[in-house]
Formats: sequence, C-alpha cells, structure tokens
Amino acid sequence: KRGFTMYVWLALVITLAIVIGAKVFVGKWPVLRQRFGIQSPTEYLKTRFGQPAQLTIAISGVIMKLLDIAAKWAAIGILLHGFTGIPVWAGVVVSGLVSMIYITIGGLWADLVTDFVQFIVQLGAGIVIAVGVGTALSERGLSYLTMWGELNTIQPGFSNPFNGDYTMLWCVLYLFAKTFEYNGGNWNLAARFISTANASEARKAAVLSATMYLLWPLLIFAPMWAARLLFPNLADPASELYPLLTQTYVPTGMVGLVLAAMFAATMGMTVSDINTLSAVTQRDIAPAFSARFRSMIEQPRTSLRIARVITVCFTVITIVIGLNANSFGGVLSLVISWFGAMVGVTGVPLLLGLFRTFRHTDGRVTIGSVVCGFLAFALTKLLPDFPSDWEVATPLIVCAAVFILGGLVNRALGRDVRTDADALLTTLAEPDRVDVLTP
Repeated sequence: KRGFTMYVWLALVITLAIVIGAKVFVGKWPVLRQRFGIQSPTEYLKTRFGQPAQLTIAISGVIMKLLDIAAKWAAIGILLHGFTGIPVWAGVVVSGLVSMIYITIGGLWADLVTDFVQFIVQLGAGIVIAVGVGTALSERGLSYLTMWGELNTIQPGFSNPFNGDYTMLWCVLYLFAKTFEYNGGNWNLAARFISTANASEARKAAVLSATMYLLWPLLIFAPMWAARLLFPNLADPASELYPLLTQTYVPTGMVGLVLAAMFAATMGMTVSDINTLSAVTQRDIAPAFSARFRSMIEQPRTSLRIARVITVCFTVITIVIGLNANSFGGVLSLVISWFGAMVGVTGVPLLLGLFRTFRHTDGRVTIGSVVCGFLAFALTKLLPDFPSDWEVATPLIVCAAVFILGGLVNRALGRDVRTDADALLTTLAEPDRVDVLTP
C-alpha cells in the first residue's frame, strides 16, 4: 500500500536499533547467566529491584507477548489462505497446534534448528522470485532501479522514504521503541543473547542480525513493490500478492517448500516466544506464589513436565486471541499499536536496570514507572485524536521518564542502594572482564 517506506521504518529502523544495542546492551545478557546463573530474562530483576517489581514486569510482559504471538498466528493464517484457499481461522488453528506439539517436544533447540532451515529455503525461494520478477520487469524495459517512476504514477509517493502516517518523526520515535524491544525488551531475543557464550559472541550475533535486517528485506520487498506493475488489478493485495508471486515465478515443486518455509518462519518466532514465556512463568512468577512449586522445579523431570503444561496452555490462549485479531484492529495493529507500544513499558526497567548509572532506581519507582507507562498507553487508545506519530513511543517515554526521575529523587534523598543490587551492577559494568563460572 505505501511502497518504499516499509523498508525504511521496518528494516532500517530495526537495523539501527540492533547496532545501538550491540554497543550498549547485549553484551550484558550472557554475563547474567555466566556470573549469576539466570535462565529467564526477568530472573535477575528479583536481585535488582526486589520480587514485587519482578512480578509486576513478568506478569505484564506475559500478557503483552500473548498478543504478539496471536498476531503471528493470524499472519500465517492469511498466508495459508493465500496459498491454499483454506479459511484463515483454519490456518490459525493448524499452525498453532503443529507449533504446540513441536515446541513442547523440542524446546529451544528445535526452534533454533527450524529457524536455520527455514532461512535456507526462504533464501533460495527469495532469489528465484527476485530473478523472475526482474526478468518480467526487463521485458517491460524496466529494472528494480528504474521502476519507481511508473510506480509513482500509479500511486504518488510510492518511492518516498516517509509516506502517509510513517513520517520522519514517527520513524525516530519508532527507533526509540525498537531499541528497547530488539535488545532484550522482547524476551525471546533476550533469551537468545543470554544463551551465547560470552559478551563478545552476543555482540557478534547482534551485528549479524543487524546486517540481515539491512539486506534480507530488500530481497523480499523489491519483487512485491514491482508486482504493483505486474499485477495491477488485485482485489486484496495484502493477502493475494506474495502467494501470487510465488506461484507465478517459483517452479511448482518449490512452491510447497516456500509455503513450508513461511510456516516454519512463523513457527520459529512463535515457539521461541512461547518457550521464553514458559521459562518466565515457571522460574519467576509461579515460585513467588507457591513454596511447593519452588521445590518442584528443582527436580529436572518435574520441571520439564510443568514447562510443557505451561507451554500448551499459553499456545491455546494465543490461538484464541489470533482467531479474534480483527477485534484489535488486525495483524499490523496488534504488532505495532498494541505489542509495539507496550513492550517498551516493561523493556525500560529490564534494560536500564542493567546499568549502574540508574542504581538509585529501586523497586517502588520501577513499579510506578510500569504503571504510568500502561496508563499512558490507555490514554493513547482512549483519546480519539491522539497523534499517530506519538502513539507507539508515548508509553515508553512516560515509563522511562518516571524510571529515571524517580532514581534521581532517591539519590537526592540519600536512599541507600541494596548491597546485592550494587554488586550485580558492578559486575555488569565491565561485561568483558567477567570470570566465567564452570557450569
């Protein structure tokens, strides 16, 4: 619908967000595992801010991630409908059930393998589609570089970096939100960084991810931009265009592989999310309410069984939400207006809590910052004329302001920093000089 701006606000913004994180944030995540033995992203918050703040962030984050995962089910339902003609609701249910079985049995390792294999298949298919569309353009005397003039005649502004609601201000504010999300505010990404060997390896992973975000979307988006010229009369381009490109330019036997890869890509994201939700619930939320549960998770077999039950329950909930995605404004609204706006509210204390600079921000201030962030989010939804540029970033800005100002007030009042929290922050201050504990 909007053209080149999609690459700017999605690919370029996220690339910059991850580059910033590679320098500032991600090196601290493996240190938490090496030095303090944490496994879930919110586990360290108990030492840093106390259990009430940890629970507030963990429970809030679980609710948000359920919306994000549901949006992914809805998205794959739309794709399956475009490829096969099955109803969208059936695609959501089938995707959810297959993924539930897969992640329950295979865990995070199965997710990593799926991610790698689906990328290889998608890379091959993406190249085939790009070459096929490029050939079709050349038959019209055009190329990917020269097609923009004709595209702009069909829809003025199609080649603009900022188009419609996606203004320069919107992109700058979105960068602010994505910097927190893609460097640990989104828990499944924090889990990936936690699982790297050390701070240096975490940074390398971030740089590789940023590079792929810069290059890979061009291979996917360029044929779809060009397809506005090749297939100008589609009734519903959002659901018809990519399946039509695949069926037109990819050899018949490979179409099934592309569909499988798209399915696996969605499954790779969702199972990673659900795996992390299960870890947070099992290690950080449930033990706070039950001494019996705390003792149960110390037993490996029992712990695994509990994790699988939690995984199944969460998957069912997200399928139900995915079936009702239109109630939230559709897939894009779920991803941007709901999850994208709220993830920073829990991401601010999760990431800024890693830095000694903010050591005077305590648990009470942290809970207050999260509450204020969610109130700001509610305000953006309740006010009918709230500026679209500020919708995503406002909750995060409010949360960050309360978090930082509250810490400054504590410092001015001379309130002490907890000894265990201060020791944690001192260790994190130099992530490359950590003595690695033997597992």
